[in-house]
Amino acid sequence: MSTQCSCECSAAPTLIFSCSGAADVGEVADRAARQLTREGKGKMFCLAGIGGRVSGIIKTTEAAAKILVIDGCSLNCARKSLEEAGFKEFAHLGLTDLGLKKGETAAEQQIINRVAAEAARLLG
Repeated sequence: MSTQCSCECSAAPTLIFSCSGAADVGEVADRAARQLTREGKGKMFCLAGIGGRVSGIIKTTEAAAKILVIDGCSLNCARKSLEEAGFKEFAHLGLTDLGLKKGETAAEQQIINRVAAEAARLLG
């Protein structure tokens, strides 16, 4: 008898979607999401796949237990991308809510750690 677990019995994923924009705050958001993934808090997932309506990415996102969206600036592109794809239930962290400003925020580890800690708090 096999004891391997199939997809029907595995836990639904916690997915993290991040702004990865060209601005400094986009880099901070991206690096915080990657850090959370390394720490096992969730899995960074493809925001471009959401925008492109890639069926496998949409289906995996629909099956997620939790979704966290991290936006770098006040344009909230990551949040809007998920909303445009029909997703409404997710936690959202805007770096501007933490006082970080586009064009004025170095992607330093101390700042990335701060963002990752706040994101982890939102994930519970």
